[in-house]
Amino acid sequence: MKKLLQGIVDYRNHVLPDYRERYAALAGGQSPDSLFISCSDSRVEPSLVASSDPGDLFVMRNAGNLVPIAHASGHSTGDESEAAGIEYALLALGVTDIVVCGHSSCGAMKAVLDGKLPPNTPNLEAWLRHGVPALDMLRAKGPIDASRPEHDQLSQWNVLVQLEHVRSYPIVQEFLTKNAIRLTALWFEIASGIVYAFDEEERKYQEICGDFARKLLARYDLH
Repeated sequence: MKKLLQGIVDYRNHVLPDYRERYAALAGGQSPDSLFISCSDSRVEPSLVASSDPGDLFVMRNAGNLVPIAHASGHSTGDESEAAGIEYALLALGVTDIVVCGHSSCGAMKAVLDGKLPPNTPNLEAWLRHGVPALDMLRAKGPIDASRPEHDQLSQWNVLVQLEHVRSYPIVQEFLTKNAIRLTALWFEIASGIVYAFDEEERKYQEICGDFARKLLARYDLH
C-alpha cells in the first residue's frame, strides 16, 4: 500500500498537470472506441501497450480474460458482469471494436490446464470453467504455435474461443450483421513486451509491426 500511495503522490505532482485539460473534457462523458477485454494479471496493462489516453478504452478485466457464453435468450451462462459490460459498451458508449487480449504465462490458463488451484477457492474454480472450451479446442485441433509452452498454447486458443463467446450474444450478432463493430484477437508476450494479433488469413498470431501492422491498419481503415 505504501508504494501505491507514493505513486498517487507522484501522479499528482508530475503526471496530473499534463492531463488536467483531458480530465476536464472527460468529466462530461466518455466516448471510447473499443471495449478491451483482458486478464486481471498485474503484468498486463492495456493502456500502456496500446499507448492510449484516459477515455480511449473501455476496459473489462477478469481472471483469464473470460466471457461466459450466452444462452439463446441473450443472458449470460455465468456472471452477468461481462454481459453487462458488452451491452453497455455497445448500446451506451457506441464502441466500434471489441478486443479480447490474452497473454503469456497466464495463471488462469495454467489452472485450467492442470487443475491446480489455491485451497478454498470455490468461486475461482467455478469461474475457470469458462476456459474449458479452449482446452477442448487445443486437445482437438492442436496448438496454434507449437513452439510455445502448453499453457501459452492454451492461452492463444482461449482468446479465439472467448471472442466466439462474445459473438454468441444476440446484441453482438446484430451489430456484426450491420457491420457496426469489429472483433479482434490480441495476445501479449510478457517476456518481450510484444503484442500479437491473430491473422485470420494465415491462421496464426503475428507481431504487430512492419507489413502486418500496415495490413491491419488498412483493414480497419485507420490512417
